[in-house]
Amino acid sequence: MRVVAKFGGTSLGSGDRIDRAADSVAAAVEDGHEIAVVASAMGSTTDDLLEDITFETDEMDRAQIVSMGERTSVRMLKAALASRGIEARFLEPGSEGWPVITDEYGEVDVEETQARALALAEEMDGVVPVLTGFLAEGPDGSITTLGRGGSDTTAVMMGKYMDADEVVIVTDVEGVMTGDPNVVEGARNVGEISVDELRNLSFRGAEVVAPSALSYKEGPLDVRVVHYQHGDLLDGGTSIEGEFKNLVDLRERPLACLTVAGRAIRNEPGIFQHLSEALGESDVNIDAVASGMDTITFYIDESEAERAENILHREVIARDELSSVTVDSPTAVIRVTGGELPNQPGIINEIVKPIADERIHLQDVVTSATSVALFVEWDDREKTLELTQDLF
Repeated sequence: MRVVAKFGGTSLGSGDRIDRAADSVAAAVEDGHEIAVVASAMGSTTDDLLEDITFETDEMDRAQIVSMGERTSVRMLKAALASRGIEARFLEPGSEGWPVITDEYGEVDVEETQARALALAEEMDGVVPVLTGFLAEGPDGSITTLGRGGSDTTAVMMGKYMDADEVVIVTDVEGVMTGDPNVVEGARNVGEISVDELRNLSFRGAEVVAPSALSYKEGPLDVRVVHYQHGDLLDGGTSIEGEFKNLVDLRERPLACLTVAGRAIRNEPGIFQHLSEALGESDVNIDAVASGMDTITFYIDESEAERAENILHREVIARDELSSVTVDSPTAVIRVTGGELPNQPGIINEIVKPIADERIHLQDVVTSATSVALFVEWDDREKTLELTQDLF
C-alpha cells in the first residue's frame, strides 16, 4: 500500500516525538508499505519566526525565513529514519525532484506538480521521501508558501497526485471529536465523517484538517486523522469519507416561503425554537431558514404550505411577540456547493451579478461555509440555473 503520512508540528515538537514518528514510519516500511512523509515545522517554529519578523521585508525574504522550520524538520526526520536502517531522503524547494510547483500567480501548477509527484512515486520502492510541508517552488525557483494549513494541503495533494491509497494526518487530537474535549464532557472520537461535514466544520473553527487540503480529496483516496501517540500509521483515528465536488443543483420540487413577523424577534430567546419545533412535531421538513430583525422565513415543500401556515398561525396567536404569518409560492432554489468557494474573494458577487443583470428577482441568498443557496421565483428557475452553471 502507498501511504502519504503528514506529521504536524506538535507530533514533531521534541526529540522523543520525532523518534515516535520515525518508529511508526519504519514499522510501516518494514511491513512492506511505500511511505512518503510530509513534515510540518517542529512545534510552534513557524509562528515564532513570523512573530520575530518585526521589520519590513518582501515576500521572497519572508518565505525564506518561515521555511526554516519545515527545512529543519525534514532533516531531523531523515536522520531519525536513517538511524533505524531506513533509506530516506529529504526534499525541499530547490531539491532535485521537488514536486510542488506554483505558477506566476502563486497557484499550484497542476500539470507540472502531478508529473513530478508521479516521478517521485516511482522512486519510492525502498526509499522514503521526506518532504517539507507548506512550501512550494515558484517558476523562477524561488520559495513560495501554500498558506495557512499548507502542510495538510501538501499531504493530500501528494496523496492525489502520487496515486496513493491513503493519506494519514498525524496530529495532536484523537481524530474528529463530537465536541471540544476541553469544553464539553463525554467528547468522543467520530470513527467516520464525510468530507462535506468536515469542510464545513473546518471553516467554522474546527482545527483538524485544513479546508484547502480537503479540496484535493477524491473518492478513491482514503484520508485518516490519528493522534501522534497512537503509533500505528495504518489503523485507528477518524476516516474522512467521500469527496467534495463543485455542484450546481436545482431542487426539482417547488418550495413555499413562509414568513413570520414580530417585534425584534431576533432578540427574543426561544422564538426560533418554538416555531421550528412546531413544524418538526408535525413532520414538516424545513429546507432552509432566513432571518431578519423582525422576521423569520421558513422554506418548505410547497405541498406542505397550507398545513404549515396553520401551524405557524397558531404560534402567532399564542405569542405576543409575533404579529403575522404570510406565504409566498412557488419558489425555486438553486444551490452552489464547491470545495473552492470560500477561498474565492468576491464569489457571492460573481454569482449574483449575472442574475441581477437579467433582472431576475432574488428572494433570498442563504450562505454557509461551503455553499450558496439562491431563492428565485419558480418561473425564473431555468434561467437562473443556466446563468449559475455558466460560472462553474
